[in-house]
Amino acid sequence: MNWEKLARELSLKTPTKIVLLVLDGLGDLPHQGQTPLEEARTPNLDELARQSVCGVTDPVLMGVTPGSGPAHLSLFGYDPTRYLLGRGILEALGVGVEVGRDDLVARGNFATLRDGRIVDRRAGRIPTEENRRLCARLNEALKGRTNPRITLYPGKEHRFVVKFSGPGLCDALSDADPQKENKPITYTQPLVPEAEESARLVNQFIDEVTELLRDEAQANTILLRGFARHPTIPTMEELYQLKPAAIAHYPMYKGLARLVGMDILEVGPETADIFRVLEENYEAYDFFYLHFKKTDSAGEDGNREAKIRAIEELDPFLPRILKLKPEVLVVTSDHSTPCALKSHSWHPNPFLLHAATARVDDVQCFTELSCQAGHLGRFPALYAMSLMLAHAGKLKKFGA
Repeated sequence: MNWEKLARELSLKTPTKIVLLVLDGLGDLPHQGQTPLEEARTPNLDELARQSVCGVTDPVLMGVTPGSGPAHLSLFGYDPTRYLLGRGILEALGVGVEVGRDDLVARGNFATLRDGRIVDRRAGRIPTEENRRLCARLNEALKGRTNPRITLYPGKEHRFVVKFSGPGLCDALSDADPQKENKPITYTQPLVPEAEESARLVNQFIDEVTELLRDEAQANTILLRGFARHPTIPTMEELYQLKPAAIAHYPMYKGLARLVGMDILEVGPETADIFRVLEENYEAYDFFYLHFKKTDSAGEDGNREAKIRAIEELDPFLPRILKLKPEVLVVTSDHSTPCALKSHSWHPNPFLLHAATARVDDVQCFTELSCQAGHLGRFPALYAMSLMLAHAGKLKKFGA
């Protein structure tokens, strides 16, 4: 079934509002009988679950571990197996880089090179101010370059985005990153014959930067990965007649939201800022994507206690969303990040949908196992958008 074609035909413009709250990497595995979500004290999430319909979602397919991009695309109603997004384009759009049709972008790390080996892939997590100085220094040295034109854009700490601008560039390139310390510099390799010239240009750039930074104590080389060009993807307005907005702290999630046509709302660094910005902009939009990163960060660090604290930090803010009375509120995750694995996993994600039209089930608390027993059962995350639209009264009847 072609969901995109159906969405264009059935979607209605209405004043009703949808709030999608994503607790990144929320799902986990039991330790001494409980997951972090089961152990955390979450009176508001549990009460909300008792008033909602629940289930669990698979971002791609059962058993398939998703990246953040595919996992979020599914929640937004885009088939993640059709839209294969390079991490570079998400990072670039997230920091506000304009990416044209002749541009090639990549994520970058400043790194430390000693005796021909990468001894620190993050250059000691240099301060963001130092990152800005290094990018400015390199941009000055590269000024006037036209074939291709190369520009660096600083991110947080050691991270940056590089953009190559010129005709004929190809993104079928392997990562120029050894992925581990104490390995030699890794150069990009063309994955198709058409990418050979692009690979040569990128590797020439890596060597040039390494020479330019040879006098730096820590950040004396670079690693590049996630090469990407601008994909062709319909916006949420085109598909669903929505006016959507995103409230997120991290560049990659802002980039993904911008790619599907969301307005990016500026937000301060604290969890409370997410909900303040929602309240301040509530009348201006009909779809809000709220992203909470701390649960995923704790999972990737293998820090169970930090994950429990993150969940408990978020829980008191649920009443502020409910006070706005959105027609639909969904609380879920993009993927699971079990502390024991310290990485994304294939385990399904807890999901609740709160709406006046929802058939409330018997779920008594918002946990992985409890939600699995809800009326929605286990379903593809790709269906989340059609459920949100339906409960918000934004879909016409299909057929006669």
